[in-house]
Amino acid sequence: MDSADNPPRAEEQVGLGFSHRQILATMSGLGIAMLLAMLDNMIVAPALPTIVGELGGLNHLAWVTTGYILASTVATPIWGKLGDLYGRRVIFTVAVAIFLIGSALCGVSQDMAQLIAFRAIQGLGAGGLMVGVLSIIGEMIPPRDRSKYQGVMMAVMPVAMIGGPLIGGFITDNLSWRWAFYVNLPLGAVTLILCWITLAKLPKGTGKAVIDWWGTGLLTIWITALVLVTSWGGTQYAWGSAQILGLIAVAVVGFVAFIIVERRVAEPIMPLRVFKSLNFSLSGGVAFISGFAMFGAMGFLPQFQQFVQGSSATNSGLLLMPMMIAAMAVSLSAGQLISKTGHYKSLPIIGSILVTIGLALFATMDVNTSTVVSGVYMVILGAGMGAMMQTSTLIAQNSLALRDMGAGTGVSTFLRNMGSSLGVSLLGAVYTSHLADTLTGTPAVTVTATSMTPQMLRGLPESAQKLFEQAVTNGVTALFTWGAVVAAVGIVVALFIRQVPLRSAVKPQAASADAEPVAVSS
Repeated sequence: MDSADNPPRAEEQVGLGFSHRQILATMSGLGIAMLLAMLDNMIVAPALPTIVGELGGLNHLAWVTTGYILASTVATPIWGKLGDLYGRRVIFTVAVAIFLIGSALCGVSQDMAQLIAFRAIQGLGAGGLMVGVLSIIGEMIPPRDRSKYQGVMMAVMPVAMIGGPLIGGFITDNLSWRWAFYVNLPLGAVTLILCWITLAKLPKGTGKAVIDWWGTGLLTIWITALVLVTSWGGTQYAWGSAQILGLIAVAVVGFVAFIIVERRVAEPIMPLRVFKSLNFSLSGGVAFISGFAMFGAMGFLPQFQQFVQGSSATNSGLLLMPMMIAAMAVSLSAGQLISKTGHYKSLPIIGSILVTIGLALFATMDVNTSTVVSGVYMVILGAGMGAMMQTSTLIAQNSLALRDMGAGTGVSTFLRNMGSSLGVSLLGAVYTSHLADTLTGTPAVTVTATSMTPQMLRGLPESAQKLFEQAVTNGVTALFTWGAVVAAVGIVVALFIRQVPLRSAVKPQAASADAEPVAVSS
């Protein structure tokens, strides 16, 4: 009988000598950490219109999210590598501590510059949270058995995906947006204690730390330059300006130098050998697309809901529920399907198609689009994201040797975060550009546009309200159009993923870097 139908007994050893009971105890701490990471983005999204309005920075809206994601993107492969070298217990708890420090600082921000800077600190820690959870699970549990335990992790998704937007909206309407960040602190304290206790059995790491400082520096330089190009190009600076051309040159030279360094150093921050696996590379492409789509929807849908559909922050959180519930349900179903059958090839293809359709439907919205219609669009988009997110990580980890589990998972998460970072910055630039174009020639509205809140909009004359609502609609539909184009590329990428048998054991020895893993009998 298939092992997927028979969960191991408490005394049975799974993975690297962990019993079923020990894995469940360890995953209790990881579950809270995952809840912490998921809740942050979900809680902040409904508060963004009020935050940028109060601090006066609509033109910096994208950077509230981009600063967080950019720092997380750069830090992700670093955290993965540090976990390989020093052991995941110490590194993971350090990442949680940095995340909490960043959260506290965000709550006391007095202007947009401070908020963006503190969000970057928070993002540094968040990069370690996500890659830490995925690496620890990947190290403890073989791919074929992993779905049996993912139910523990998936138990936090309803709380984060449904409760997060509701909590964020309630806090914004009834307390202060600052509590959207302070709420992380008590959860984080519990996470620190539980993880330090339950992760004690994990390997200590090699202790031979050869940190790739050149690679880290170059990675930071070229990613930052690339994000600045997508954020500033065509908005703050013309595409042919010296500033944009200079940033493009920095991005290209930095990327080439980064590749050269990573091919030569003994302990690269991003081991290029993981890309020799075709499935790993393709799953990375799917992860990139899913990140691009998810943050495009999460970051800008509340703008439409609150400014155009007239929803409060709390209600905009409620209105995101169809997307979250659909993503959760499909992700859980996909995990069960993979556990029972071992097959996954069709899931990223179906997911990419649904995401493309969902984004294309959002691009058809106008000022009269009802919440019911947009809710249907969210269900389609959420179902697609649910099919893509979990599957891309599983395919990536199944393509890695154990020695590369941390760094390789870091690379996979890096690619998802990179998609999120470029998606938010690029789509944010599209949004603000169309918003400004629509408001051109109407000084009374343009003057307040950068500090507009939903409450302020209701106090304007009806003609000004309608003009601003049309401007927001133009910006949102334009960004979803571009998002659909990118998602369509994801369909092509997913078609080339091969069905490679999932390993049913965690093998401590390093596999050949250029070979796909083979099945191991359970």
